[in-house]
Amino acid sequence: MRRMGALVGVMIAVLAAPAVAQDTASQDAAKRQALMSRLPDDAAKRVFGQVKAPAPGPARPIGSYAKGCQAGAVALPPDGPAWQVMRPSRNRFWGQPALIAAIEELAAKLPAVGWPGLLVGDVAQPRGGPMITGHESHQIGLDVDVWITPMPNRRLTPEERDTVSASNLVSLDGNGVDPALWGPQYRALYETAARMPQTARIFVNAAIKRQLCREAGADRDWLRLIRPWWGHNDHFHWRIACPKGATECENQAPPPPGDGCGKELDWWFTQEARHPKPGPPKPPIRVSDLPAACAALVATP
Repeated sequence: MRRMGALVGVMIAVLAAPAVAQDTASQDAAKRQALMSRLPDDAAKRVFGQVKAPAPGPARPIGSYAKGCQAGAVALPPDGPAWQVMRPSRNRFWGQPALIAAIEELAAKLPAVGWPGLLVGDVAQPRGGPMITGHESHQIGLDVDVWITPMPNRRLTPEERDTVSASNLVSLDGNGVDPALWGPQYRALYETAARMPQTARIFVNAAIKRQLCREAGADRDWLRLIRPWWGHNDHFHWRIACPKGATECENQAPPPPGDGCGKELDWWFTQEARHPKPGPPKPPIRVSDLPAACAALVATP
């Protein structure tokens, strides 16, 4: 319990700015405008948040998932055979080629296991870096939010993509999944993503992790990569490992051994986890706090 209590204190900044798939594009824009005026000129959120196009050159994820930037980003096409990009007006559909390829690969696998296709939320900004709203990570083009709403059998309009809400899969008491929504296809979605060799972690609501633990069979190693985290009741956060040869990219330490379905998971349903005490506000990350290459990258025309 002490270890988990310490985790709360260290990660309270993440709680202060959760990834909210439910925010419409207009709500997010209003938050951005309100926050922008309070940021110093050299705040990394302000500088990277105003860049509209990727940096030229080869693909380069630079730094760590929560402190870095990206060059050579490519856009996930708004429509594919088994995916649709949501919240397109945010301009957060840019990622490293390895991640874009992984999204397309996952989408292609899913119809065979009963999931019709992906609704894809935030990937990263054109040059990565911290976002003014929504995320503490997603900075190097190797993270993506996947909505846990099945793709409809039609193409959503641009207006729908910026306004419709993702489905909340967690029950009102937070102890389990909504039985009116949950079915075998949901487990298949998570398991298929977790079994892909590129996967480093998948962050989910603890109630969803609990349900996956109950349904998994004897082959449970994929559960090790399914990590409980606050929020994530309407989407999951999929993180892939640094691509081979990406020497400026910092991988996260691997998850601990085991399926993560025991006491570690039980903690997430305690009062300590559900009502963490807020810590003091952290100053905004400056461009100078990021890897040195990021300052030159964001200044490139």
